[in-house]
Amino acid sequence: MNDSIKAEKSSGNVFSDLGVADPEETLAKAELARQISEIISRRHMSQKAAAAVLGIEQPKVSALIRGRLSDFSTQRLFRFLNDHGRDVEIVIKAKPRSRQRATISVVRNR
Repeated sequence: MNDSIKAEKSSGNVFSDLGVADPEETLAKAELARQISEIISRRHMSQKAAAAVLGIEQPKVSALIRGRLSDFSTQRLFRFLNDHGRDVEIVIKAKPRSRQRATISVVRNR
């Protein structure tokens, strides 16, 4: 019996690998939500307290933390980061010649 596992090399974006529409935007939103969730966790905030800071209902905070992001635009996620005292910078630069397409990414400044 052959128990070998077939594996494929990732493109670097799981949403692209899964065939999700707009994979780069989806990955960017997921990273923004992860960072918001991390801030909430690091501050030991309840979902109710986070909802008060963000100006949304607690169930929306739950959805955000769980990665259910269809109700959140990138602009809204930017505002949530601002509400938590984080600056958001958008940098536009030329893509490397080695890459065919330009990309969207979220980079956390440490």
